[in-house]
Amino acid sequence: MAGRGAEEHPHGADRLCAAGDRVYSRAVRRGRVSRTDVEQVPCLLELALLHPDPDDMDWLVPTSPQEVMTRLLRGVYDEVSASQRRVGSAVAAFEWYAGLGRQLHALAAPAEGSAIRVLDGLSRIQAAMDEATEACTTEVLTVQPGGIRREAELTEGLHRALALRGRGVRMRDLYTHVARHGQGLLNYLELMGDTVEARTLDEVIDRLILFDRTVAFIPANADRTMALELRHPALVGYLVTVFERLWRLAIPLTAPLPDTGIEGISHREQSIAALLAEGHQDAVIAERLGISVRTCRAHIARLSETLGAASRTQLGVRIAQVGLDGRPSAVSATALTAPDPPSPTVR
Repeated sequence: MAGRGAEEHPHGADRLCAAGDRVYSRAVRRGRVSRTDVEQVPCLLELALLHPDPDDMDWLVPTSPQEVMTRLLRGVYDEVSASQRRVGSAVAAFEWYAGLGRQLHALAAPAEGSAIRVLDGLSRIQAAMDEATEACTTEVLTVQPGGIRREAELTEGLHRALALRGRGVRMRDLYTHVARHGQGLLNYLELMGDTVEARTLDEVIDRLILFDRTVAFIPANADRTMALELRHPALVGYLVTVFERLWRLAIPLTAPLPDTGIEGISHREQSIAALLAEGHQDAVIAERLGISVRTCRAHIARLSETLGAASRTQLGVRIAQVGLDGRPSAVSATALTAPDPPSPTVR
């Protein structure tokens, strides 16, 4: 009975279930209730709100509401007292651990405490970036995800870029292919001259900035109002390796994107087709390629038209047949003839 009551009625006397409230109230009004009325509310017996009538064991009489209130107040008092004791213990423990922390900090090398630092707020992030810029002497590596860079984004870091150029620091930047179409980026690169080298990929990792291969900055939340400053050699070395491998795969901004080999299908549509073949939704594809969902769907519509697909399912089949999914094609692209080839357009 006790086990079943606790499982079906997990509450205390301070918050009765609806059925328990009805039966207990009836017992108070009438002076007693039959055992059969209490079968569905074993919580009343578990909480000692009802007890057997000594004159007739088939009936149960209620504990007075005054006694229940006294019991509840005593329980609250005990909980508050216990909480106060726990707070006192926690304060003592905090002081003890703080003392150990001060001793450890005094013994540790200065670099150990700053291996990973959380920067909360844009002002702290910008201050840390300015500090790293002033200390940088040889090289800056950056990964800039998303699509076309907004003028505000480019302007925000322009003073740092100009300071680096003035000291002869070399910079290498990775962008998505979509960034090629932003006039702001082209103006920025023209201003920086041969100090900056830029390449692009279909998709890149999240934002990354590396100074002199000794300090790195990465986002710490989705809206980029927090960042991590990393100075641990192993972590920074790993991020440098990731950058260098992406750099080798990327295409110089001054070079054209490779032709897909399939008439009417652009390089961007080829990338979209590969992600569709992996089963990604439109919104995910758009985010990874740095384009809007609307633009992504427009490309998917052109893919369907070019490949002669009447549905998404058929489009998936046609993508696999021409090899746009990254696997060897089962049917030559030239063997596919769309009903009405679209007029050439600039993608």
